[in-house]
Amino acid sequence: MSAPLLTQRTEPADPLPPAGPSRSKRRGRAIWRHKTLYLMALPGIVYFLVFKYLPMGGLVIAFQDYMPFMGVTGSPWVGFDHFVRLFTEDTFFMLLRNTLVVSLLLLVFAFPIPIVLSLMLNEVRSRLFKRSLQSIVYLPHFMSWVIVVSLFYVLLTTDNGAINNLISRAGGDEIGFLTDPDWLRPMYVFQNVWKTAGWGTIVYLAALTAVDVSLYEAAELDGAGRWRQTWHITLPAIRPTIVVMFILAIGDFLELGFEHMFLLLNSLNREVAEIFDTYVYTAGIQNGQLSYATAVGMFKGLVGLLLVVIANRMAKKFGEEGVY
Repeated sequence: MSAPLLTQRTEPADPLPPAGPSRSKRRGRAIWRHKTLYLMALPGIVYFLVFKYLPMGGLVIAFQDYMPFMGVTGSPWVGFDHFVRLFTEDTFFMLLRNTLVVSLLLLVFAFPIPIVLSLMLNEVRSRLFKRSLQSIVYLPHFMSWVIVVSLFYVLLTTDNGAINNLISRAGGDEIGFLTDPDWLRPMYVFQNVWKTAGWGTIVYLAALTAVDVSLYEAAELDGAGRWRQTWHITLPAIRPTIVVMFILAIGDFLELGFEHMFLLLNSLNREVAEIFDTYVYTAGIQNGQLSYATAVGMFKGLVGLLLVVIANRMAKKFGEEGVY
């Protein structure tokens, strides 16, 4: 008899593991788990969506001859005609010069002031005195530019202004602070520092709280004074914060703001006071050239974006984190 054929036994295959939840479900669970944090962030998210991202759709009219009664879809396309007009007009170089000069002055003088002020406040040992000083320097931030400029108008006007009255009583000639083009930029920078410097110290004071106190104690044992402790411990500790704030300031290099300069602008100082922000108002609102004004605003935004990218890459080359 022939031997029976041997058959190979096969083990049953392992059952497939049950499929896990989908990515959308995992994301939904994560959001629900941290729902409190998302609720806290919701107002800020809505703000940026409504006032920052959604209006970007209107940039399309920079390439149209926009007519409100025809709408975006019915207005004729003109391509880059508005940008060509912007770069070829005689006012472009005046606007660029005025905006760059004021921005550089703010970067040189206004940007370091909150850093210095926060370092000085950090040295105050009396908690009551420190809080009192903080409240005083924070107060101008809550005033509108209308109030700030009005206060300076009362002080600096030649029509019975307090400062000019003192100059006259001292035997000097009255100074046209509000009309003299030479005084516009110093007055603008001073008002900006007076209003914003105190509020800007909040970020740096928060960064100073993270500095290890033991470093100061070790430096003091080694004989380092307050100045050397500040230079070798405090400033390096808050350097990442300074870099991030500097990059953000660079992004707003051409974005000086409309309200402040518009309140200082008059027919006698227009040659140095007219900047891109006030020009957009004049062209878009007063003259009704909405497409042209949008092109000017788009140019400012692209320049700001380019400057942020360059500044961020430079920061990373020097070993800093940057903003992204």
